[in-house]
Amino acid sequence: MRLARLALPLAAVLSMTACASAVPPAAGDGPTGVVQVYAAASLQRAFDEIAAAFEAAHPGVDVVSVYDGSSTLATQIGQGAPADVFASADEDTMARIGDLAVDARIFAANTLVIAVPAGNPGGVTGLADLTRVTTVLCAAAVPCGSASATLLAQADVSVTPVSEEQNVTAVLAKVEAGDAQAGLVYATDAAGRGDVEVIVPEGAEGVVNRYPISALRDAANPGGAEAFTAFVLSPQGQGILADAGFRAP
Repeated sequence: MRLARLALPLAAVLSMTACASAVPPAAGDGPTGVVQVYAAASLQRAFDEIAAAFEAAHPGVDVVSVYDGSSTLATQIGQGAPADVFASADEDTMARIGDLAVDARIFAANTLVIAVPAGNPGGVTGLADLTRVTTVLCAAAVPCGSASATLLAQADVSVTPVSEEQNVTAVLAKVEAGDAQAGLVYATDAAGRGDVEVIVPEGAEGVVNRYPISALRDAANPGGAEAFTAFVLSPQGQGILADAGFRAP
């Protein structure tokens, strides 16, 4: 009987332990704090929406986004900028930060279009016309510039731009302002813009930018970085990107 009385508390303890292990984590166990996201300028519209959705799903999180040309962001990260996540517009730029990237994964793709001011004052119909109108391009060092150079080379077209910009947003801004009669930008940047018209150039389907995303090794908020990256790759994140015109990876 004494042995039976001793066994009862032990059984109760084991039962409580088993029940505790079956209880799902509380909502408060999710990511918290600030998540610093460094993302290519072409992602701004989609990533602003993704950040809002992520914050709604995780009330304890504040996403702070920095947008610029991918190469500019890679340089800043390499110099110790306080980024938790990096989303680049191409794989070569992600590779520039080396082992600072942790398990980079492709999450979207994009192609180039010719953007012209509304009304198409230069009468642009294809890449060859960029040699006779004022044209603005991304600098060769940034992903949109590298893709533009590849597209033009494949078409055997040589363009002398009136300016070379550090990100695709700046190219589009010059076309919208009428400072240039044409510019090569990503399809997603020009979509839905009433003040520009879009021409899909021949060969554009063969020049595809693949976008990788990665949590960073030195992230101040590693849990938040991993959760944000997973959200971008989730069906909800992919749906937002698709609505913005990005292609599936």
